[in-house]
Amino acid sequence: MTRLLLTIASLIVIIGAAQAGTITGKVAGRGKDSVVYVDAIPSKTFPAPEKHPVMDQKNLVFNPHIMVVQQGATIDFLNSDSVSHNVFWTAIGGNKKLGHNLGTWPQGQMRSFKFDNPGIVPVLCNVHPEMSAFIVVSPTPYFAQTDSTGNYKIENVPDGSYTVTAWHEGVKPVSQKVAVSGTAQSDFTLGK
Repeated sequence: MTRLLLTIASLIVIIGAAQAGTITGKVAGRGKDSVVYVDAIPSKTFPAPEKHPVMDQKNLVFNPHIMVVQQGATIDFLNSDSVSHNVFWTAIGGNKKLGHNLGTWPQGQMRSFKFDNPGIVPVLCNVHPEMSAFIVVSPTPYFAQTDSTGNYKIENVPDGSYTVTAWHEGVKPVSQKVAVSGTAQSDFTLGK
């Protein structure tokens, strides 16, 4: 009986692996620090991640400068500087109704926010206007940040046809259709 259960479990793993693929590619033009993500999948929702990524404020800089999270994620904003900092954004995905101000707090304290809406979030500090960062809230768990040469890899994408978007700070995002069946290639060129 145990052998039969192990065989069935192995088949389930093999079948599941056969129905998930990988999207690889390169982002040219502005490749380094770009974000690539699979847009919303109709009639499919994803549970919010339990782990809270941290965006720190240290040496008068948001760290990391670019963060990508899945929709529904809660981000913890930490102040590691010896001065007070503020965290706010004027919009999410261009929607000004989703702007928010977390307030100002001293060193060692943290504030959290759950991002229920997908889109680009320009993060600022009203105490130090030279500080800025970006949060990319992906509608799916299928996303990646490019490496220093612009390469990326998104794994475990279910087989199917999707719209994939590449984003980089300061340039217009580019989207294209991708059919995933095993491994798919999707290269982008981002303008100035």
